[in-house]
Amino acid sequence: MSETRAEGGAYDVAVVGYGPTGVTAANLLGAMGLGVVVLERDGEVYSRARAISTDEEVLRIWQRVGLAERLKQDMLAERPVEFVDARGRTFIRARPTPRGHGHPPQMFLYQPALEQVLREGVARYPNVDVLLRHECLQVQQDAEGVDLTVAGAADASVRRLRASYVIAADGGSSPTRSQLDVGYEGRTYEDRWVVVDTEMLKPWPDHDRLRFRCDPARPAVDCPTPLGHHRWEFPVLPGDDETYLTTEEAIHAMVGRYGIGRDSIKILRATVYSHHVRFAARFRAGRVFLAGDAAHAMPPWIGQGMAAGVRDAANLCWKLAAVLRGELPDTVLDSYEAERKPHVKEVTERTVFVGRIITERRRPVTRLRDTVLPVLGRVPGLTQWLQDSHWIPVARYGTGLQAGPRTRASGRQIPQPWVTAPDGARVRLDDALDGGWLLLHARTATPQPLWDVPSLTVAPAGSRPGEGALVDSDGVLLPWLAEHRAATVALRPDAYVYATAPTGALLPPPPPGFVPAQHPTAGTTR
Repeated sequence: MSETRAEGGAYDVAVVGYGPTGVTAANLLGAMGLGVVVLERDGEVYSRARAISTDEEVLRIWQRVGLAERLKQDMLAERPVEFVDARGRTFIRARPTPRGHGHPPQMFLYQPALEQVLREGVARYPNVDVLLRHECLQVQQDAEGVDLTVAGAADASVRRLRASYVIAADGGSSPTRSQLDVGYEGRTYEDRWVVVDTEMLKPWPDHDRLRFRCDPARPAVDCPTPLGHHRWEFPVLPGDDETYLTTEEAIHAMVGRYGIGRDSIKILRATVYSHHVRFAARFRAGRVFLAGDAAHAMPPWIGQGMAAGVRDAANLCWKLAAVLRGELPDTVLDSYEAERKPHVKEVTERTVFVGRIITERRRPVTRLRDTVLPVLGRVPGLTQWLQDSHWIPVARYGTGLQAGPRTRASGRQIPQPWVTAPDGARVRLDDALDGGWLLLHARTATPQPLWDVPSLTVAPAGSRPGEGALVDSDGVLLPWLAEHRAATVALRPDAYVYATAPTGALLPPPPPGFVPAQHPTAGTTR
C-alpha cells in the first residue's frame, strides 16, 4: 500500500466503476504505487460487448502497464473498412492512418475478454483493493479528502471509506455525477439500434472486414470481432416492434439479406440502445473527477467511446500521482478538463459526421452520395485526406499543462518508434523512458539548468548505444524533432510535449510549483 494508505487508513484514489475506464485507471495508479480502492456494483465482467474496436494510442496507454501485447493476442488488426450502398457496391474504402504510436492503427476487440485481461492486470498490484458487488451510495468531500459511503451487496453492509481523490467512471447514468449536481447536456438520437452479438459458426466471404451498409431501407453495421464473434447493428425504424427485433426470427431475417444463413451464426444476445451526444458541464468537482461515459457520451460510428475514456484515465492518473507525491500543486488537475474536453468534442463531431453518411435515408441524398463518392475516391490523395480528416482526430492539446509561448510541438505526443536503449536492447520508445518527466535532446545535449530531471540524447541510426543516449533505430525521432524545430524537448510522463527549445537555447522553466522526483536510472545529462 502507499504511505497514505498505510498510515491513515485512507486511500490515495477511489475509482468508482470498473469498466474499461475504471480498470485502466486502476492499472495505471497501481503501477505508480498509489493506494487505490475500486468500487463496482456488479460481481462479474459485463457480458455485453459494447465497444468493438480501439486504436494505437490506446494500445500505447495499455503498453505502459505491460498489457498491450497480451491484449493484442485477442484482437484483430487492420481489417478493411468499407461503406457500401444498398446493392453492396463499395463507395468508400478506408484504412485508418497510422499515427506513429507503435501499434496497429485500428484493432477490433471483444470487450468482455479485454476487460478480463485488464482486471487480471490489476491483480498484480497489492496496493489496489477491488471491491466487487459494492455500490458507492454517497460522496462527501472536504478540504482534505472525500468520504465515500459504500454498500456491500453480499452482506448488506454499509461502511465509509476515505480517499484523497475520486475518479467517477460509473457510466453515462453516473450516480456520482448526479450527486455532484453536474449537468450532462446534449441530445439523444431518435433512432434506437438493435445490437446483436453472435458466435461465427461458419465463415462467409469477406466476414473479416468492417462494412457500413448504407441502405436507406435499413442501414446496418456489419463488424468482425475476434475470438470467433461477429457484431451486427440495425436501427429500429418507425413502426417496428423493438421486442420483436431482438428475437432470433427477426435477427436471422435481417442478416439473411446479406447471405448469412442460420448455419453461419449463433445469436448470443441482442439489446436495444440509444445513441447519445452528451458532455458533463465540468469534468472536475473539487476532489472528484468524471471520466469515460460519466463525462461524455458519443455514438459508436468510429469506435471511440471506450477509447475516449481510456485517454481520460491516462491524462488524469499521472497528474493525480504527481499531486499526491508533492511533485505538482493541486491546481495542475484543472488541466485534465482543459486538455480532454476539446479533444472529446472534436472526436464526437467526427463521429456524428461518419454517422450521417451511414444512416442517411433520404433517397435523393443517398443516390447522390453513392454516385459522387466513388468518383471522388479516384482523385489522387483524396481518400487519404478524407481518412486523415474525418476518421480518428489526432490529440493535440491547445491549452492545459504546457509552457508558453507555444511551439510547433507543444501539446503533441511524441511518436513512439523502435529505438535502441542505452543498454543495447531494441524496445519501443516509451519502454526506454523512465515514466516521469524527461528531457530529450537531438544528437547533442544543451545544458538546461532550470530542469532537474533525467535526460536522454537521441543518436542517429547506426550509432552505438551508451549511457544517457538512445539510438533512433527507425529514423523517426530525429526527423520529427527537426520538423518541429526542437533540439530539446521537455516531455511529460505521458510523453506529451511540455516545452521545446531550438539548438543552443534554454527551455522555458518547469511548471510553477514543480518539485521533480529523482529517477537516477534514466540518464545523467541535465
